Amino acid sequence: MKSLSCIAVLSLLALTLPLAIASDPSPLQDFCVGVNTPASGVFVNGKFCKDPRIVNADDFFSSVLNRPGNVNNAVGSNVTTVNVNNLGGLNTLGISLVRIDYAPNGQNPPHTHPRATEILVVQQGTLLVGFVSSNQDGNRLFAKTLNVGDVFVFPEGLIHFQFNLGRTPAVAIAALSSQNAGVITIANTVFGSNPAIDPNVLARAFQMDANVIRDLQNRF
Repeated sequence: MKSLSCIAVLSLLALTLPLAIASDPSPLQDFCVGVNTPASGVFVNGKFCKDPRIVNADDFFSSVLNRPGNVNNAVGSNVTTVNVNNLGGLNTLGISLVRIDYAPNGQNPPHTHPRATEILVVQQGTLLVGFVSSNQDGNRLFAKTLNVGDVFVFPEGLIHFQFNLGRTPAVAIAALSSQNAGVITIANTVFGSNPAIDPNVLARAFQMDANVIRDLQNRF
């Protein structure tokens, strides 16, 4: 009889556990404005919660996306981010936003977001965008030319890029499914790590001469 009871309990757990871990739990409060100091002693998603009695509308407001970013750099683009680090009201809400400015022929080079899916809409100009599937799906390229108002989705964790095909500046707005999506720019990470990866390792990986790898590391 005792063994039957144990089996019943285990069966019940087997049925309910997948449901319990199917998604993140819902917040148990209306908001948790993130601050860097222990204002109330409650630590949620990497931030302390601001005392809700002193929260105001400015904790949920930002105007940084109104201003074009400086695209005078090697890749000809600039990403302006609104996430939990500069808008505390996003804490626990699982979303963030970016503005991407592109010079003519500028690009947002191949990169990944380890913690978020991205959905992008073109505000100005014409962009070539795409992502590459993982090894298990054959590293397939999914690319599309986008015009004003067009939308494209980049799945979480996959390498993706945008390139301005036009002769005039371009602008896009993108939303990400994380309050702090993170970004890994492939070239900077591989060739600009600190300390540097052994050139012989990269030479073997990329099937290139080690001197070429050293030159690339010097550039980054």
